[in-house]
Amino acid sequence: MKNHASPNPPRVNGSSATLHLRLLETTDIHGHIAPFDYLDQRNQWQGGLARVATLIRAARAQARNCLLFDNGDFLQGSALSDLLPDPSGWHGPHPVIAAMNALDYDGAALGNHEFDFGLDFLCAALSQARFPVVCANLHPMGTTRLPATPTLLLERRLEDEAGQLRDLRIGVIGVVVPQVAKWNRDHLEGRVMASGITETARLQAPALRAAGADLVVMLAHTGIDAATDHPGLENAALPLAAIPGVDVVLAGHSHRVFPGPDHAGLSGVDAAHGTLNGIPAVMAGFAGSHLGIVDLDLRQDARGWRITRHHCEARPVQHAPGTPPTPPDPAILRAVGRAHHRTVSAMRKPLNTTRTALHSYLALIRDDPVTALVNAAQTAAIARALIGTRAEGLPVLSATAPFRTGGRAGPYHYIDITPGPFRMGDAVNLYPFPNTLTCARITGAQLRDWLERAASCFHQIRPGLADQPLLDPRFPGHAFDTVSGVTYRIDPGQPARFGPDGTLIDTEAWRTRDLRRLGRPVRDTDLFVLATNTYRASGSGPYPMLVDHDILDAPALQVRDALVNHVRRGPPIDARRGIGWALRPVCGASVLVDTGPGLRRHPWDIRALGAEELGCDAKGFLRLRLPLGADAPLANPPQDP
Repeated sequence: MKNHASPNPPRVNGSSATLHLRLLETTDIHGHIAPFDYLDQRNQWQGGLARVATLIRAARAQARNCLLFDNGDFLQGSALSDLLPDPSGWHGPHPVIAAMNALDYDGAALGNHEFDFGLDFLCAALSQARFPVVCANLHPMGTTRLPATPTLLLERRLEDEAGQLRDLRIGVIGVVVPQVAKWNRDHLEGRVMASGITETARLQAPALRAAGADLVVMLAHTGIDAATDHPGLENAALPLAAIPGVDVVLAGHSHRVFPGPDHAGLSGVDAAHGTLNGIPAVMAGFAGSHLGIVDLDLRQDARGWRITRHHCEARPVQHAPGTPPTPPDPAILRAVGRAHHRTVSAMRKPLNTTRTALHSYLALIRDDPVTALVNAAQTAAIARALIGTRAEGLPVLSATAPFRTGGRAGPYHYIDITPGPFRMGDAVNLYPFPNTLTCARITGAQLRDWLERAASCFHQIRPGLADQPLLDPRFPGHAFDTVSGVTYRIDPGQPARFGPDGTLIDTEAWRTRDLRRLGRPVRDTDLFVLATNTYRASGSGPYPMLVDHDILDAPALQVRDALVNHVRRGPPIDARRGIGWALRPVCGASVLVDTGPGLRRHPWDIRALGAEELGCDAKGFLRLRLPLGADAPLANPPQDP
């Protein structure tokens, strides 16, 4: 339990003292509470807050003085959390907030995904919280109310090493990536402004010190990288740690783990001991994979309290693949029990049937049936919306990306739906985010630029060389948009035109070839309507923001709802592989691709690619060797039988 001081505690002065303080962090929980996969309907989820809660209780038992914080992105990301804004029939408390209340958090920060369902929903959810919420770099405009304070000054009476009670004031500053104002502009435009992370901390840290803070902790929903500091920097934890007055950085957002090898080699980063520019820091993975722990030894002298020693750790809920994960805390399971059972029931609701398997193991290297199904749903919804408008008659194209393609989430983070009933959980599996459908008028030149940004996810492949890695790991799978309504080829033998953040890196490079609409070459002046989502249209990933005057009126419809409607109205799903896009051959080359071991359940797909299995790596990913020469199946896609 929290050891609160009185509202105006007397300061203990005089003799020096030493005390130990433990700070615990959860981050990027994304609605994952129970160790249950709602999409596969199995008790197999290896993370989740219920498992982390067991680590929290053990960590609290090991330390006299302990504070618990969450670093944002807790309200969105699982079926348990994301179905609540929909008419699902749930009228109880928000299950994520109920679980966090049961853990007695000392404070939480807002992440960018807290705003995915709008401000009204966010205010309603946080009104149930029994812990304070902070966010200093988002500023409400007009009559808008933001359910957070910029900072906290927590007053705690803690026990020193001699058993005496001492008063400590912990200042807490919350910051979130400023891109949230762009990514969620349909909810925030005209209502909330964002400022930079470090510029905010430079103002707030000294203000908290002046107010009496002995220690300043950053709840920083931002990741760690080596980019130069500027007001719009997304991953700003490293320059944040260099700001005078900041003592500890609790980071997040990028779904990585720190301390650990993810950030080894960066200047100013000690990835083994957990410091950023000499300041203790931690990042606890995502979806309840880890608990962040920062242990501080504090000594009081005439100048106040100062840190004399620290230890940082990201404690995993599962120490190694194949070992039993930490058991879930029964109290947390009870707190979300009714909502959990309601979600399980909702996920089992039948929508249609599928005659073919739907999986995403190969979604980054071939025209994928899963992505094609989402694109078909978006196209149908936008085509209906354009009837009777000036844009009626323009060709409707659709852009979407695969969302479950392994990566940092591991070798089992893939879609794999067997032939048979297609249920609500399968639709959520195909499109797990609450993005809103939108559309815009684009030219052929803009289309080619869009495709080039997606095509930059491949390494440049050299002719005549064997076993070259095909996919650039700096590009997450969800950055690889494919566009339906046209056909095209991607030439990985050419250099990439864009970097992972969308920066133009080679003005002469073009990978998109043979771009055609109904067999006719696409000209730069051709006009199209592109169906996409508001997150992408706002300039997420390597893609440019679509300008307002090109955005067309579209129904206020989530992409997932468009998919559900499309599947319900349509015939049984028969999602055989198409030929919308393919890789161009590179003479004499072969490439390596890592995917999920579940692909072995689809031997036809392995044979059709002429692939050779090379076994699983240390992380559990299945490695394939694929020919990419002139006669290679990958570059000359066969039709399914």
